[in-house]
Amino acid sequence: MEHSEPEKQNLILKEYGKNIQRLVDHVTGIEDREKRTQSAYTVIEIIKQLNPSVKQENDQKLWDDIYIMSDFKLDVDGPFPMPEKELLGKKPQPVGYPKGEVKFKHYGRNIEKLIEKAIEIENDEDQETAIIYIGQLMRSFHSTWNRDNFDDGIILDDIKTLSKGKLHIDLEKVRENALFESNTRRDFKIPHIEEEHAKNKRPIQQHKKNHRNNGHNNKKRRN
Repeated sequence: MEHSEPEKQNLILKEYGKNIQRLVDHVTGIEDREKRTQSAYTVIEIIKQLNPSVKQENDQKLWDDIYIMSDFKLDVDGPFPMPEKELLGKKPQPVGYPKGEVKFKHYGRNIEKLIEKAIEIENDEDQETAIIYIGQLMRSFHSTWNRDNFDDGIILDDIKTLSKGKLHIDLEKVRENALFESNTRRDFKIPHIEEEHAKNKRPIQQHKKNHRNNGHNNKKRRN
Protein backbone atom coordinates (compact mmCIF):
# COMPACT_ATOMS: atom_id res chain seq x y z
CA MET A 1 0.00 0.00 0.00
CA GLU A 2 2.86 2.34 0.71
CA HIS A 3 4.21 1.98 -2.86
CA SER A 4 0.89 2.09 -4.68
CA GLU A 5 -0.22 5.44 -3.28
CA PRO A 6 2.63 7.51 -4.80
CA GLU A 7 2.14 5.68 -8.10
CA LYS A 8 -1.50 6.73 -8.18
CA GLN A 9 -0.51 10.32 -7.58
CA ASN A 10 2.11 10.28 -10.36
CA LEU A 11 -0.23 8.69 -12.94
CA ILE A 12 -1.14 11.86 -14.84
CA LEU A 13 -2.77 10.35 -17.95
CA LYS A 14 -4.37 7.06 -16.94
CA GLU A 15 -4.96 5.87 -20.53
CA TYR A 16 -1.21 5.27 -21.00
CA GLY A 17 -0.74 3.26 -17.82
CA LYS A 18 1.97 3.15 -15.17
CA ASN A 19 4.79 1.81 -17.35
CA ILE A 20 4.64 4.66 -19.87
CA GLN A 21 4.42 7.14 -17.00
CA ARG A 22 7.57 5.63 -15.47
CA LEU A 23 9.37 5.85 -18.83
CA VAL A 24 8.45 9.52 -19.18
CA ASP A 25 9.64 10.18 -15.62
CA HIS A 26 12.92 8.41 -16.39
CA VAL A 27 13.46 10.28 -19.66
CA THR A 28 12.71 13.61 -18.00
CA GLY A 29 15.50 12.92 -15.46
CA ILE A 30 18.22 12.19 -18.07
CA GLU A 31 20.83 14.93 -17.82
CA ASP A 32 22.29 14.77 -21.34
CA ARG A 33 19.94 16.69 -23.68
CA GLU A 34 20.77 14.66 -26.79
CA LYS A 35 20.19 11.35 -25.01
CA ARG A 36 17.04 12.77 -23.45
CA THR A 37 15.73 13.74 -26.87
CA GLN A 38 16.53 10.32 -28.37
CA SER A 39 14.82 8.60 -25.43
CA ALA A 40 11.73 10.78 -25.88
CA TYR A 41 11.48 9.66 -29.51
CA THR A 42 11.81 6.06 -28.31
CA VAL A 43 8.91 6.55 -25.88
CA ILE A 44 6.75 7.85 -28.75
CA GLU A 45 7.58 4.75 -30.82
CA ILE A 46 6.79 2.46 -27.88
CA ILE A 47 3.40 4.15 -27.47
CA LYS A 48 2.71 3.61 -31.19
CA GLN A 49 3.64 -0.07 -30.94
CA LEU A 50 1.38 -0.54 -27.94
CA ASN A 51 -1.41 1.31 -29.80
CA PRO A 52 -1.35 0.21 -33.49
CA SER A 53 -4.46 2.28 -34.19
CA VAL A 54 -2.52 5.52 -33.62
CA LYS A 55 -2.03 7.21 -36.99
CA GLN A 56 0.63 9.59 -38.23
CA GLU A 57 -1.59 12.64 -37.83
CA ASN A 58 -1.74 11.97 -34.08
CA ASP A 59 2.01 12.53 -33.55
CA GLN A 60 1.49 16.00 -32.13
CA LYS A 61 -1.06 14.67 -29.65
CA LEU A 62 1.40 12.01 -28.47
CA TRP A 63 4.12 14.61 -27.94
CA ASP A 64 1.68 16.88 -26.14
CA ASP A 65 0.74 13.96 -23.89
CA ILE A 66 4.30 13.08 -22.86
CA TYR A 67 4.93 16.77 -22.13
CA ILE A 68 1.85 16.72 -19.92
CA MET A 69 2.95 13.44 -18.28
CA SER A 70 6.28 15.06 -17.44
CA ASP A 71 4.42 17.92 -15.76
CA PHE A 72 5.85 20.17 -18.51
CA LYS A 73 9.42 19.47 -17.35
CA LEU A 74 10.54 17.46 -20.40
CA ASP A 75 13.09 19.67 -22.19
CA VAL A 76 13.87 18.05 -25.57
CA ASP A 77 14.30 18.94 -29.23
CA GLY A 78 10.99 17.48 -30.29
CA PRO A 79 9.16 18.01 -33.60
CA PHE A 80 6.42 20.00 -31.86
CA PRO A 81 6.65 22.77 -29.26
CA MET A 82 5.58 22.14 -25.69
CA PRO A 83 1.94 23.18 -25.18
CA GLU A 84 1.21 25.98 -22.76
CA LYS A 85 0.45 24.70 -19.29
CA GLU A 86 -2.16 27.41 -18.80
CA LEU A 87 -4.27 25.93 -21.61
CA LEU A 88 -4.55 22.58 -19.83
CA GLY A 89 -8.06 22.22 -18.43
CA LYS A 90 -9.12 25.58 -19.79
CA LYS A 91 -12.77 25.68 -20.77
CA PRO A 92 -13.39 26.11 -24.51
CA GLN A 93 -14.94 29.36 -25.63
CA PRO A 94 -18.68 29.17 -26.20
CA VAL A 95 -19.75 28.51 -29.78
CA GLY A 96 -21.53 31.48 -31.28
CA TYR A 97 -24.96 30.93 -32.75
CA PRO A 98 -26.35 33.02 -35.60
CA LYS A 99 -28.55 35.81 -34.41
CA GLY A 100 -32.03 36.44 -35.72
CA GLU A 101 -34.93 34.10 -36.30
CA VAL A 102 -35.25 31.90 -39.37
CA LYS A 103 -38.42 33.04 -41.17
CA PHE A 104 -39.22 29.59 -42.61
CA LYS A 105 -37.70 26.94 -40.37
CA HIS A 106 -38.36 24.08 -42.81
CA TYR A 107 -36.03 25.78 -45.32
CA GLY A 108 -33.29 26.68 -42.85
CA ARG A 109 -30.87 29.60 -42.75
CA ASN A 110 -28.75 28.38 -45.68
CA ILE A 111 -31.64 29.02 -48.09
CA GLU A 112 -31.82 32.60 -46.81
CA LYS A 113 -28.09 32.99 -47.44
CA LEU A 114 -28.45 31.62 -50.97
CA ILE A 115 -31.24 34.09 -51.66
CA GLU A 116 -29.07 36.95 -50.37
CA LYS A 117 -26.34 35.89 -52.82
CA ALA A 118 -28.81 35.55 -55.69
CA ILE A 119 -30.01 39.12 -55.13
CA GLU A 120 -26.43 40.34 -55.68
CA ILE A 121 -26.20 38.70 -59.14
CA GLU A 122 -26.43 41.40 -61.81
CA ASN A 123 -26.81 39.25 -64.92
CA ASP A 124 -30.51 38.41 -65.41
CA GLU A 125 -29.91 34.95 -66.91
CA ASP A 126 -27.47 33.96 -64.18
CA GLN A 127 -29.88 35.24 -61.55
CA GLU A 128 -32.70 33.19 -63.05
CA THR A 129 -30.48 30.11 -62.97
CA ALA A 130 -29.82 30.79 -59.30
CA ILE A 131 -33.56 31.19 -58.61
CA ILE A 132 -34.28 27.84 -60.28
CA TYR A 133 -31.58 26.12 -58.23
CA ILE A 134 -32.92 27.67 -55.00
CA GLY A 135 -36.47 26.74 -55.99
CA GLN A 136 -35.47 23.10 -56.43
CA LEU A 137 -33.89 23.02 -53.00
CA MET A 138 -36.90 24.69 -51.43
CA ARG A 139 -39.25 22.26 -53.15
CA SER A 140 -37.34 19.26 -51.80
CA PHE A 141 -37.38 20.72 -48.27
CA HIS A 142 -41.04 21.70 -48.52
CA SER A 143 -42.15 18.28 -49.83
CA THR A 144 -40.39 16.62 -46.90
CA TRP A 145 -42.20 18.91 -44.49
CA ASN A 146 -45.63 18.82 -46.17
CA ARG A 147 -46.30 16.33 -48.99
CA ASP A 148 -50.08 16.90 -49.26
CA ASN A 149 -50.35 20.67 -49.72
CA PHE A 150 -47.78 21.58 -52.35
CA ASP A 151 -47.62 23.89 -55.35
CA ASP A 152 -44.84 25.75 -57.21
CA GLY A 153 -46.72 28.95 -56.46
CA ILE A 154 -46.02 28.43 -52.76
CA ILE A 155 -42.31 28.21 -53.47
CA LEU A 156 -42.39 31.38 -55.57
CA ASP A 157 -44.31 33.24 -52.87
CA ASP A 158 -41.75 32.17 -50.29
CA ILE A 159 -38.88 33.29 -52.56
CA LYS A 160 -40.54 36.69 -52.97
CA THR A 161 -41.03 36.96 -49.22
CA LEU A 162 -37.45 35.98 -48.35
CA SER A 163 -35.99 38.23 -51.07
CA LYS A 164 -38.36 41.08 -50.18
CA GLY A 165 -39.68 41.08 -53.73
CA LYS A 166 -36.22 41.32 -55.37
CA LEU A 167 -36.27 37.86 -56.97
CA HIS A 168 -38.94 36.84 -59.46
CA ILE A 169 -39.54 34.20 -62.13
CA ASP A 170 -42.70 33.59 -64.14
CA LEU A 171 -44.90 30.96 -62.50
CA GLU A 172 -46.25 29.60 -65.81
CA LYS A 173 -42.71 29.16 -67.09
CA VAL A 174 -41.82 27.21 -63.98
CA ARG A 175 -44.86 24.95 -64.29
CA GLU A 176 -44.61 24.32 -68.05
CA ASN A 177 -40.91 23.44 -67.93
CA ALA A 178 -41.00 21.77 -64.48
CA LEU A 179 -38.07 23.98 -63.53
CA PHE A 180 -38.36 23.26 -59.83
CA GLU A 181 -38.18 19.51 -60.36
CA SER A 182 -34.89 18.20 -58.95
CA ASN A 183 -34.08 16.24 -62.13
CA THR A 184 -34.24 19.29 -64.41
CA ARG A 185 -31.35 21.25 -62.90
CA ARG A 186 -28.65 19.25 -64.64
CA ASP A 187 -30.40 19.74 -68.01
CA PHE A 188 -30.95 23.46 -67.55
CA LYS A 189 -28.49 25.68 -69.40
CA ILE A 190 -28.26 29.39 -69.98
CA PRO A 191 -29.72 29.91 -73.50
CA HIS A 192 -26.66 31.41 -75.24
CA ILE A 193 -24.41 28.63 -73.90
CA GLU A 194 -26.86 25.97 -75.09
CA GLU A 195 -26.88 27.49 -78.61
CA GLU A 196 -23.08 27.50 -78.80
CA HIS A 197 -23.00 23.91 -77.59
CA ALA A 198 -25.49 22.90 -80.32
CA LYS A 199 -23.44 24.64 -83.04
CA ASN A 200 -20.27 22.89 -81.98
CA LYS A 201 -22.05 19.55 -81.81
CA ARG A 202 -23.52 19.54 -85.37
CA PRO A 203 -20.28 19.01 -87.33
CA ILE A 204 -19.34 16.11 -85.06
CA GLN A 205 -22.71 14.45 -85.60
CA GLN A 206 -22.45 14.99 -89.38
CA HIS A 207 -18.94 13.53 -89.38
CA LYS A 208 -20.16 10.43 -87.53
CA LYS A 209 -23.03 10.07 -90.02
CA ASN A 210 -20.66 10.27 -93.00
CA HIS A 211 -18.32 7.82 -91.33
CA ARG A 212 -21.14 5.30 -90.86
CA ASN A 213 -22.24 5.72 -94.49
CA ASN A 214 -18.69 5.20 -95.75
CA GLY A 215 -18.39 2.08 -93.67
CA HIS A 216 -21.65 0.77 -95.09
CA ASN A 217 -20.51 1.46 -98.66
CA ASN A 218 -17.20 -0.28 -98.04
CA LYS A 219 -19.03 -3.41 -96.93
CA LYS A 220 -21.05 -3.36 -100.17
CA ARG A 221 -17.89 -3.11 -102.25
CA ARG A 222 -16.43 -6.19 -100.52
CA ASN A 223 -19.54 -8.14 -101.37
